Order: sequence, then C-alpha cells, then structure tokens
Amino acid sequence: MNFDVLIIAMVISFVLSAVAGPLMIPALHRLKFGQEIRDIGPSWHKKKTGTPTMGGFIFIVPTLICALVFTRTTKALCLVLFALSFGVVGFIDDYIKVCKKRNLGLTEKQKFLLQLLFSVVFVIVSLYWLGIVDTKIFIPFAKTYVDMGIIYIPLAIFVLIGATNSVNLTDGVDGLATSVTVIVCGFFAFLSYSKGMYDIAVINSVIACALLGFLIFNRHPAKVFMGDTGSLFLGGVVCSNALIMKNPLVLIIAGFVYVFETLSVIIQVAWFKKTGKRIFKMSPIHHHFEMCGWSENKIVFTFCTITLMLCIVAYIACV
Repeated sequence: MNFDVLIIAMVISFVLSAVAGPLMIPALHRLKFGQEIRDIGPSWHKKKTGTPTMGGFIFIVPTLICALVFTRTTKALCLVLFALSFGVVGFIDDYIKVCKKRNLGLTEKQKFLLQLLFSVVFVIVSLYWLGIVDTKIFIPFAKTYVDMGIIYIPLAIFVLIGATNSVNLTDGVDGLATSVTVIVCGFFAFLSYSKGMYDIAVINSVIACALLGFLIFNRHPAKVFMGDTGSLFLGGVVCSNALIMKNPLVLIIAGFVYVFETLSVIIQVAWFKKTGKRIFKMSPIHHHFEMCGWSENKIVFTFCTITLMLCIVAYIACV
C-alpha cells in the first residue's frame, strides 16, 4: 500500500466533508428540512426541533468521491454500493418525514422489506456472482474458520438488517453514532490492512475521516443531524465490512455499543409486556443515561471509550 496515497485520500475526505457542512446546512434550512422530534424521547430534546436533517450527505458524498478515485477492487466498490443502497432507504424515509410531513416516515414493514431486498441482492451477488465472500466465517479468539454452508445466507441477511438498524438506533444523541462509527471504521481499517485487504482499509479510513469532518457540525449542540440517510448508510458500511472480511461475529465485540442499544430496546419491551414495569428509565440505553442526569457529551465520551477498548480486544482476537 502506498501510504502517501492513503494520507491524501484521508485528507481529501476530511476536507470535503468539513467544507460541505457550511454549504449544505444553510441549504437544508432554506428547504425547511428540519427534524421533528418525536414525543417518545426525553422532553428536553424538543428544543432540537427544526435542526436540519439529511446531513448524512455531508459524509456520504466525500466517501463516494474518494472511493471512485482511490479504490479499484470489486470488494471495495461492493461495500460502498451496498452502504449506499441502505442510505437510499434512509433518504426515502427522511424525505417522507420532512417533505410529506409524516413524522414516522416509512412504515416499519416498508423499511424492512426494502432492507430485506437489498440484503438479499448483496448476499446473492457477492456470494454467487462476484465470489467476493464464501460461506466460511471467522471465529474470533479461536482464530479459525467454520463453513456455515447454506445457513450462511439467512445468517448474513440477519447480520445486514440487524446491524444496520442497530447503528440507526444509536443515532439518538448528538455525535454518538458519528463518534462510535469513527472508531469502528478505524478498527476495520487496521484489521483489513493486517489481512492484506488494502482497498478495504482505504475505504474505512476515508469514511472515518469524512465522519470526523461531519462531527464538527454534529457534536453537541448539533447544527445538523445525519438522519436515516446517514445512519442507515453507516449501518451498511459496518455490516458489509464484517461480511466481506468473513467476520460477522466481530460485530458483537467491536460493535458492542450498537448491539447493546438494540438489546436495551428488546429487553425493555419484553419486560414491560411481562410485568408492566420498566428496567430502564427509557430506551434505547443512551436515553436511560440521559434520564439519569448524564450530559450528551458524557454519554458520547463513555460509549466511545468502551468502543475503543473493545475494538482493541477485537483486533487482538482476530489477528
């Protein structure tokens, strides 16, 4: 790998994202693409109503430009295209919310069917047409591969949909999903480099730097939200990384924050249906800590610290 090229790609990605913010945020204001804050979150989030959404374009566009300029392999382009397909689902959802004034956007069924369609296409194309993945998955710590056979297909689809929506759930506090995903993409960059998958390392490095540029405007107090356009794109990045690297189980470690966000919702709903009581003050879990008096910055710092430590553990488990 030419490190000069890698550094240039990272710098360009960051600069494009940082420059895109001041250009795009006023445009989103003029278009009245403001976020409507739902009643199910903390009451003080109401003051965020009107903050521009669909800001995911601020890091998606630099990612696409750098991917086309600096990468050549089928794996890298497949990763970006799959993430983009999920970003399209998020864009449709955001568009309905802000332009059609339907606060919930796509119905859960509509969103699931679109995600299922793109996931099936990704698995079939990558497995049977392009051959960039196979039915073997890596077992962390044991450092061996297990052939899942035909079971791989439903497993892969489950990972794609489940992990993507977990990232989406994490986007509930200013800068949280952005910051955590910077670290996770950094982890995948190091891991892919160690495995000789240099174009995948470039893609992850570019995305991490684009997110750092976006974080300038998304950190608390956020001037722009990524919307489902951005969070579903990032979900697509994270889970397609895991599959292309034949390592979906690593998401349990490196992506623990995403997993815990989803588990907190599942546990809360299941326990409430069973007992009529709540385990957490509010779910997903970041809202619980808000209700406990944590500031948004403290939540982001704590979750990022946990993610960084677990990414180090995940790297050790995989190399």
